[in-house]
Amino acid sequence: MDVSGRFTIWVFTILLIFESGYGFYLPGSYPHKYLVGDNLGVKVNSLTSIDTELPYSYYSLPFCQPPDGVKDSAENLGEFLMGDRIESSPYRFKMHTNETEIFLCQTDPLSADQFSLLKKRIDEMYQVNLILDNLPAIRYTKKEGFLLRWTGYPVGIKVKDVYYVFNHLKFKVLVHKYEEPNVARVMGTGEGAEVIPTIAKSDSDEPGYIIVGFEVIPCSFVHNVDSVKKLNMYEKYPAKILCDPTTVAMPINEKQSVVFTYEVEFEESDIKWPSRWDAYLKMEGAKVHWFSILNSLMVITFLAGIVLVIFLRTVRRDLTRYEELDKEAQAQMNEELSGWKLVVGDVFRAPSNPALLCIMVGDGVQILGMAVVTILFAALGFMSPASRGTLITGMLFFFMILGVAAGYVAVRLWRTIGCGDQRGWVSVSWKVACFFPGIAFLILTTLNFLLWGSHSTGAIPFSIFVILLLLWFCISVPLTLVGGYLGAKAPHIEYPVRTNQIPREIPAQKYPSWLLVLGAGTLPFGTLFIELFFIMSSIWMGRVYYVFGFLLIVLLLLVVVCAEVSLVLTYMHLCVEDWKWWWKSFFASGSVAIYIFLYSINYLVFDLKSLSGPVSATLYLGYSLFMVVAIMLATGTVGFLSSFWFVHYLFSSVKLD
Repeated sequence: MDVSGRFTIWVFTILLIFESGYGFYLPGSYPHKYLVGDNLGVKVNSLTSIDTELPYSYYSLPFCQPPDGVKDSAENLGEFLMGDRIESSPYRFKMHTNETEIFLCQTDPLSADQFSLLKKRIDEMYQVNLILDNLPAIRYTKKEGFLLRWTGYPVGIKVKDVYYVFNHLKFKVLVHKYEEPNVARVMGTGEGAEVIPTIAKSDSDEPGYIIVGFEVIPCSFVHNVDSVKKLNMYEKYPAKILCDPTTVAMPINEKQSVVFTYEVEFEESDIKWPSRWDAYLKMEGAKVHWFSILNSLMVITFLAGIVLVIFLRTVRRDLTRYEELDKEAQAQMNEELSGWKLVVGDVFRAPSNPALLCIMVGDGVQILGMAVVTILFAALGFMSPASRGTLITGMLFFFMILGVAAGYVAVRLWRTIGCGDQRGWVSVSWKVACFFPGIAFLILTTLNFLLWGSHSTGAIPFSIFVILLLLWFCISVPLTLVGGYLGAKAPHIEYPVRTNQIPREIPAQKYPSWLLVLGAGTLPFGTLFIELFFIMSSIWMGRVYYVFGFLLIVLLLLVVVCAEVSLVLTYMHLCVEDWKWWWKSFFASGSVAIYIFLYSINYLVFDLKSLSGPVSATLYLGYSLFMVVAIMLATGTVGFLSSFWFVHYLFSSVKLD
């Protein structure tokens, strides 16, 4: 508790520091002041498509290249894992300087391969993603009176079997006057920092601007090829270019070159720096999120009522009656016991495959802890879309650190099941460190081979693979072993009752108990399926997900529901003299993963109808399987730990000889 207390104080101290300077800014993302005429460089990210989910490099298509060559931007681990490849582009602006008819380049005549690839990318609805001052280019379209927002613009369009390319871009850069702070600050956008002194008056005399918006309108325009033969890059195109986004004019053909041009307009805006991401983060359907939470609360209330009945009416009543009897009557009652009291000598009998149970519970604690901490940080604004890749990087970091908790819980549970025996704790710790990461590594490696075969930028480079392996074996495994050592030294949990030598026979049940266990997963699924739709849309439909506050609430409600469901089901099994509750309590809440996987298949069939090709479908199902295994371990752990506490509490309250 001391560590978490210090951690909370640290978080709020950081928030107060940011608050005191500029209002609240996203960490690692400070305003960059540009003077009039300063050079602005546009960057390009990978080409993306919701039809294939396979990102490709921008320069895999015959686009213009910068005069000084293509340069990669520094990227963090999360960006690589997300498939982002940010590179320099030939598009260059000057702050607050409007320019029109800027000639970029004329490509070489399209070869047969380039022509077929361009057509394929247009068919697959690939989008070009441009970035200026860390802001993605946004495009607005109108449909049936509604204004739709898109990030990026399409490579081209197919009209009546003719392929057209968008070869003229009309940019609009929204700027806001820079307000000089009272103290010297370190400014930067993450790629280079500069100290802006407040004493020097030369800078403050000139008006400075910050970029608060970046819009693009793609157009298809037929240029006069002869008039650009003698033009150099960034010179003015000799004729007027009319950019009409409603019409297309530039068809592509084999052995024909394409001319690219652009124009840029600067517009002063009232949008302030902290609000510049609002256009991207506007998430429709806030009422739906509240409905989801209310729905979860109703399920929780219903289950809480059942738990209350079990505790107050059944358990308490039985215990009170039992304690009021004298010893002779108690002995007589012991002979007439029914329900859960009959399994007192077997309830703590070791389950089948105890080591596997300990390993799965340890990994579940690690995954659940990572999810809670990551979502909490994201809800506080520390992992915003402005800081690309930080969400994935943060998840990896917290997962590794929480290896200590995984090893501790797994080994302590192992010792509890073994009645304090320390033997085998190193083996259990090692298996905890390798079980879930091993499954993840197997799935991701298989999918990576598919991505490599498709020449996609979504493929993890070999160097990143080496880094991930080093993080796994040099940080995660040792920390898990440290946790296991602490678990081996900690006192094991003592059982309140003795276990008989001969196991009691379980009476024949009217219905298979596993059927009830599998059916129990519907209740946790009911609490999260609405939020699940938004998360799936964010991952697969290219939408920005940023309602982490809602997600944190839903996650906490899910934990409560899983605990209640597993607890109720464990009590029901004990009442019918079924003492094999260990694995059933785990899968009672863990079975929610089955319904999530079925929902993923439903989403693939009905919402991702346009997903094309077996590679894309395999990637989707592979990532879904990875997500489902993680959810099964996390939710199963919640169910098991709550049931273990309940059974321990129940049988420690009654003394049966």
